[in-house]
Amino acid sequence: MATNITFTIIKPDAVKNGHTGAIINDFIQGGFKLSAMKYLQLSEATAGAFYEVHKERPFYNDLVKFMISGPVVVAVLEKENAVEDFRKLIGATDPAKAEQGTIRNKYAQSIDANAVHGSDSDENAQIEASFFFSRLERF
Repeated sequence: MATNITFTIIKPDAVKNGHTGAIINDFIQGGFKLSAMKYLQLSEATAGAFYEVHKERPFYNDLVKFMISGPVVVAVLEKENAVEDFRKLIGATDPAKAEQGTIRNKYAQSIDANAVHGSDSDENAQIEASFFFSRLERF
């Protein structure tokens, strides 16, 4: 069976606090292969387009503002059952509810500054990965 992919963003809070390397190490220790990765600063337009699905939600503007507040790392990860396994690795959105040893338990500051984004479905993993990486880049 072919491997799955998932997409992640190491968010500005985690990058600012120097957790990028430790988080990437957690990905690798969790059995994920890095297929593509970029370090970048999102513009308001790019962050707004990426989170367009949440445009009508009350947190949308704050989310976009947060995501442009500093550099991020976007990455495509490969592993069998990637999306489900990655969701387990990162833990609950609210770090206070995240299981011990998960990425959000270790590195997140709050429900908003929660260290990482992870795709919530195989379909969204493909959409999100394609948003940041061209089809010419392997993933």
